[in-house]
Amino acid sequence: MTLGTIDRTPPPFFRQGPSALTKLALFSALAVFLMAADSRWGVTLPLRSALATALLPVQQGLQVPVALISNGMSYLQGIKEAQGAEAAARAQLARQSERAARTEQLAAENARLRALLELQPALQAKAVAAELLYEAGDPYSRKIFINRGASQGVVAGAPVINEAGVLGQVTEVYPLSAVVTLLIDRDAAIPVLNTRSQQRGAAFGGAEGGSAMELRFMAGNADVQEGDQLTTSGVDGVYPPGLPVARVARVDRRSDAGFARIVLMPVANLDNLRHLLVLEPLSAQMPPRPETPVLDKAAAKAAARASAVGRPGVAASGQELSR
Repeated sequence: MTLGTIDRTPPPFFRQGPSALTKLALFSALAVFLMAADSRWGVTLPLRSALATALLPVQQGLQVPVALISNGMSYLQGIKEAQGAEAAARAQLARQSERAARTEQLAAENARLRALLELQPALQAKAVAAELLYEAGDPYSRKIFINRGASQGVVAGAPVINEAGVLGQVTEVYPLSAVVTLLIDRDAAIPVLNTRSQQRGAAFGGAEGGSAMELRFMAGNADVQEGDQLTTSGVDGVYPPGLPVARVARVDRRSDAGFARIVLMPVANLDNLRHLLVLEPLSAQMPPRPETPVLDKAAAKAAARASAVGRPGVAASGQELSR
């Protein structure tokens, strides 16, 4: 083979095209142009939509194994949690059944004792379920609005409770809503009973910057300890007796003061209220108080004469009254 017939062109593998820098600049400019055109005119939006539509079945098919594994683990975990909840519910049901049996026995015994002592039956407070609407806008008071009013039988002074204990008292009533003043309000007060020492007292709101209560007018040597539970005493004729109110958080006894400073924390969480129960005041079920008889003038003069006759020393005053 002669040298003139040899192909001197390099093979395709060794052929040299544009330089790497030129390719980088070209593709970089193309990428910038496509991004600018897409952000301004949406040039590639139809292309992306078509690719997304075409790749959606593929994505869903690839997610099937992952979904099966995840759902299987969730199913097994749910079965385990359900079995644990069932066991806890059965145990709680057994405890409640035992407690209900004891309660019925105590109620029957209480009824027999009241019958022996000729006492009146215990008052049963009526209740109306309510829900929180919103809190009052006054930053210096702790009041809330509820969605029950005079149309549902709510009256001013009615106690308000939840599952934890006493929340406050209805202070304003409207046709379809009412205002409840919470226990920690500075104008709130409630009579309480120490369940340990059976000592009565009065708890007032507004302590610790409006976040707690205070048991006032208690002597410095009063039998009050931290952790004591306070309930309603029922002596005011508003709150039914025995409702949880607060617990003693701190007792400050000072020698230079005649009264101890006792800080209370309400047992009910007053910041996360949702559903409430409005009770009928006990005064609505109590018999009316007997009125004091008013004597007329003639009866008063007769009584004055009788007293004057019985006491000679005051005859002159009796004659003056008769005139």
